[in-house]
Amino acid sequence: MFLSKCVVLCPSSTAYSSVTNGALSLSWQIFVRSTDCDRTLMSAEANLAGLYPPEGQQIFNPNISWQPIPVHTVPESEERLLKFPLTPCPRYEQLQNETRHSADYINKTKENWQFLQMVANETGIRDVSLESIWSVYDTLFCEQAHKMDLPVWVTPDVMTQLKQLKDFGFEFLFGIHNRVEKARLQGGVLLDHIRKNLTKAANLSAHQNLKLLAYSAHDTTLVALQMALDVYNKIQAPYASCHLFELYQEDDGNFSVEMFFRNESGKEPFPLTIPGCQHKCPLPGWTRAWQKGKAWTMPCLPLVFSLAELFVGLAVCGSILLLLIILLLTVLFRIQSQPPGYRHVSNEGEEHA
Repeated sequence: MFLSKCVVLCPSSTAYSSVTNGALSLSWQIFVRSTDCDRTLMSAEANLAGLYPPEGQQIFNPNISWQPIPVHTVPESEERLLKFPLTPCPRYEQLQNETRHSADYINKTKENWQFLQMVANETGIRDVSLESIWSVYDTLFCEQAHKMDLPVWVTPDVMTQLKQLKDFGFEFLFGIHNRVEKARLQGGVLLDHIRKNLTKAANLSAHQNLKLLAYSAHDTTLVALQMALDVYNKIQAPYASCHLFELYQEDDGNFSVEMFFRNESGKEPFPLTIPGCQHKCPLPGWTRAWQKGKAWTMPCLPLVFSLAELFVGLAVCGSILLLLIILLLTVLFRIQSQPPGYRHVSNEGEEHA
């Protein structure tokens, strides 16, 4: 199981009936889902082209070393698994506002205030902050990768500082303040989904044909997931990186999980060890290590009010209710205080007689 970031290769969208048999046989072994984004769909197809070159009857054209493999997606407006941060989520938004008022965030802003203003002046972007600086760095990084000339103000030192602030901005999304609760609201959703799939594969191992479950998503997806696992190294995942979960059945029949992170094409992926367990972690221990005995995922419900706010709300509602009761009693008292049988009779007719 892996999460892939973007690779800019474009697959064909044409269906070939002559190769459906080969694709059908693979569909029993792999399931691929992508966010509904051109670059992630292209990444999924590019990865599959490399993982599954056609063989034997799968070859429909000797000059084309490729076979079609389904990639599933949902509309971006319905994406609740792979696109982070998940919104709308009032509690998460409240935590982000608290993070903006944290000492780490305030101090980081003060330390880099002049630099942020310089970037704002040079780019013409009015509101350059620790949260938005990533867009400046990302644009310059892409231009640099495509051998384009950078503006004269973008020196190597400027790029280094932009990258550091961009990394801090990514950490802001899922950490710095109340990381565990943020993780449960965000990356915990995907992590729990992965746990369920690993558990299902272990329980159905004798009859399980599915060998690979792959997700093609974004750098923020990786950050959210690794924050939830508490293995994030505070550096943005580079292009084409992937986080791998491998499920093994041991000689004694029990299952274990190994994790790896591939962030360089020229090197083997390096092992990740979740705090509280060894690298080859038994499946139940792997789950307990990141859940820490708590129900992990949290629904994005309306804001969770503090006890003080609850008391204030109850007091206000109680006061309004008391005023309404007093008003009602006053009206009833005045009605009952009128003499029996007394009626006001108009003499308007007599005056005109």
